[in-house]
Amino acid sequence: MWQAEHIRDRLRALYPQTEVSILGMTTQGDQILNVTLSKIGGKGLFVKELETALEDGRADLAVHSLKDVPMVLPEGFVLAAIGEREDPHDAFVSNQYANLSELPPGSVVGTSSLRRESQLRARFPHLKIEPLRGNVQTRLRKLDEGQYAAIILAAAGLKRLGLGERIRGIISSEDSLPAVGQGALGIECRADRADVIAALQPLHHAPTAACVLAERAMSRRLAGSCQVPLGGFAEVQGDKLRMRGFVATPDGKRMLRAEFTGDIADPEALGNKIADALLAQGAGEILAALNG
Repeated sequence: MWQAEHIRDRLRALYPQTEVSILGMTTQGDQILNVTLSKIGGKGLFVKELETALEDGRADLAVHSLKDVPMVLPEGFVLAAIGEREDPHDAFVSNQYANLSELPPGSVVGTSSLRRESQLRARFPHLKIEPLRGNVQTRLRKLDEGQYAAIILAAAGLKRLGLGERIRGIISSEDSLPAVGQGALGIECRADRADVIAALQPLHHAPTAACVLAERAMSRRLAGSCQVPLGGFAEVQGDKLRMRGFVATPDGKRMLRAEFTGDIADPEALGNKIADALLAQGAGEILAALNG
């Protein structure tokens, strides 16, 4: 809702003569909270109902966390604008400990992300990683009730909700490579709505879009979803993009990494190059095993 309200307010400021309202919806991804996303069909569960509302004409646009948007959109839909990225990193949240290194052996760490889990297991095999679902407030409540010694959340979500004070530490991208699109907002509409696409262009942030397009190209080539432990993170450096990617086994025992710098004007070529390097290292075997 924060994301929808943020874009609504930006549009109202841009177009004061236009009425902008929110159609509140609950998706399957919000409703099924007792199992990990990877077991119930992945992050597309947060998007499907919203696309139906766009198709029906009940809504003109949908605002998504880009990391929840499938790598291939259904025919007839486009990402009309990509907003400026908030902090893309993972955040360490705990009431007792200052960072992951302080956690004693056997400590329970909560995360719903295979990407985070594989990287945690690789660095801290002595910790116990348990699933954690629900909205941010629910996850924090479970931490406060003592179900977990620490939880890992997206820094962007905490900051956007005014909960930045709960962050004990930001985990560097060297230690926890972010998810594809993490921290960025994507605004989706029907491809035939030229009026909506044009109206959204002032909200489009080209540097963020270049990073995200590189990341999504990598994930698309690898057929990435939340059923696969992979991360991809691109950063603007002058007129270049620096990008890192990884694919791992869920237990973190096998971790494949790649890093390249490429032309900011052709971000998808960089993402594909990262994917090809990972495939050359054997990523295909890991992905095939995970996908059954």
